[in-house]
Amino acid sequence: MNKKLRNEELGRATLTEFKQAKKLPIIVILDNIRSLSNIGSAFRTCDAFLIEKICLCGITAKPPHREIQKTALGATESVDWEHYPTTIDCVLNLKEQGYKIASVEQTSNAIMLNKLDKPSVPLALVFGNEVNGVSQEVVDLSNIVIEIPQFGTKHSLNISVSVGIVLWEMVKS
Repeated sequence: MNKKLRNEELGRATLTEFKQAKKLPIIVILDNIRSLSNIGSAFRTCDAFLIEKICLCGITAKPPHREIQKTALGATESVDWEHYPTTIDCVLNLKEQGYKIASVEQTSNAIMLNKLDKPSVPLALVFGNEVNGVSQEVVDLSNIVIEIPQFGTKHSLNISVSVGIVLWEMVKS
């Protein structure tokens, strides 16, 4: 029999255990994200994969916010975060700290995610605005650009879906 597990049977870390756990040296950068649901979802996904932190840039809203909490389900308490006035400020700061910058965008020289050799860490992944994507200035500062392969008629994926897909590819063996 394949019995569905209750939450208490999953063996998840407590908030204290999560805070003390060794994190993956990956930072998620949200570049001017408008949707509070997308922000909350990114927090929840970063919690699931033990990501080091999230950088909220530009117009990206900051916790605490009721609409972020609806999708984050408490992950704003577990995942560390910082706010930067601009994504450029964030990227330049992380580059100085030795992070490799990878923008998730469709560009002329993007590497398809399914063809990507896992980048070295520490790594910062930039996810762009729902309408305009990652700004060209940030793309220009990036060490690599990653594109998620798509086979349908639409030109892009929702940012919350993109965060999940790319982080899974970064953490899987």
